[in-house]
Amino acid sequence: MTKILFIPFSVTGGVFAGLIGKRTFERLWGAFEDEDPPDPKHRDVSWQKLLAALVLEGAIFRAVRGLADHGSRRAFSRLTGRWPGEKRPEPT
Repeated sequence: MTKILFIPFSVTGGVFAGLIGKRTFERLWGAFEDEDPPDPKHRDVSWQKLLAALVLEGAIFRAVRGLADHGSRRAFSRLTGRWPGEKRPEPT
């Protein structure tokens, strides 16, 4: 039941994380490059510039999404008193 109740928190956090991640990437890319970030669909793009853009974008999105997910879990826990997920990683 906790998982079902957590879905709206997760979806809302994901949407905001996507918006924040996109803006962060665009601003950071704009600080180093005057042109828009390259897109894999463009024919005349250098591999180096495309790889740099994709790596930077992926790192930003992963970090922002992780922070948003953890934040939405904390908010859910404060409201319900239940943590939606594992308390800590399984020992290996």
